[in-house]
Amino acid sequence: MAGGFGSRLLPLTARRPKHLLDVGGVPFLEHQIARLAGAGVEHVVLATSYHADQFAPVLGDGSRWGIRIDYVLEDEPLGTGGAIRNVADALTDDPDGAVIILNGDVLSGHDLPGQLEDFATPRDGRRVDVSLHLVQVEDARAFGCVPTDGTGRVTGFVEKSENPVTNQVNAGCYIFRRDVIDTIPAGQVVSVERETFPGLVADDQLVVGFVETAYWRDVGTPAALVGASRDVVLGVAPTPAAEPGPDGARVAPSARVADDAEVGGGSVLMADAVVASGAVVRGSIVMTGAQVEAGAEVVDSVVGPGARIGAGARLQDATVGDDAVVAPEASVVDVRVDVGAHV
Repeated sequence: MAGGFGSRLLPLTARRPKHLLDVGGVPFLEHQIARLAGAGVEHVVLATSYHADQFAPVLGDGSRWGIRIDYVLEDEPLGTGGAIRNVADALTDDPDGAVIILNGDVLSGHDLPGQLEDFATPRDGRRVDVSLHLVQVEDARAFGCVPTDGTGRVTGFVEKSENPVTNQVNAGCYIFRRDVIDTIPAGQVVSVERETFPGLVADDQLVVGFVETAYWRDVGTPAALVGASRDVVLGVAPTPAAEPGPDGARVAPSARVADDAEVGGGSVLMADAVVASGAVVRGSIVMTGAQVEAGAEVVDSVVGPGARIGAGARLQDATVGDDAVVAPEASVVDVRVDVGAHV
């Protein structure tokens, strides 16, 4: 599911979908596609909407992963359930077939083959209709919770609460039987979390949870994007799409780094990025064509394409949009700088 507007990631998503933002040196969706291919998936369907024309030029037809990619456009926002139903015609015709559905902004190292095996295992002679990957979090108050019984069967879906009934939360990877997708109303706005899943449980369909504590991160904010990218480069986040970066950084071949500059801490420098003399880039993403001028310091931040960070400026936990300019000696801490702005 790659149709979201990425509002929480603005200004980085003003000109591109969040699903193609760079994480650890590659567009984010490459992590998910490579993991699907590694689990034996042969056909991937991307449900697109916002900046839909940008996906195919980046991801192609899937041949470099040994799979086939199809693109299905969602003309009007249909919610998570509506987006799934909208791609039904592109899916397998086997009613018992397994359809893996991923939220397009979750970086996960969970055991997808294990979840598929669990999904294929009948319970008391009944097939599993839907499997949900669940993770356990320390504080579930910010999440909808998914309680399960002793057999792993999902017993309900509980909205955010100050007193969560469980610390198990939805991790954004679902496996559906193909014929279950056809029960979602077509052409309507539908939420799988608020309508489809609770409805299936109420109708006594067999919905199970696959609980695992592997690496998992919702890459939905600039801070989370930077953190996920840093985790990939440092080898904390397991992914088949990118190896850990040498010396704590991943630097594109066309990027230029002065001999006395410092780039590390899980940083990524994309194509044609420039880091000038005495500058420091630590735990950050510097996107295509961006410039970090002499003596500037960029820490735990993301610098958009074509942006310029002036000499001696300091960025901490900052997000700088495309073609923006940060003045020399400026201090930008925990601030978002809009596309083309001057600060």
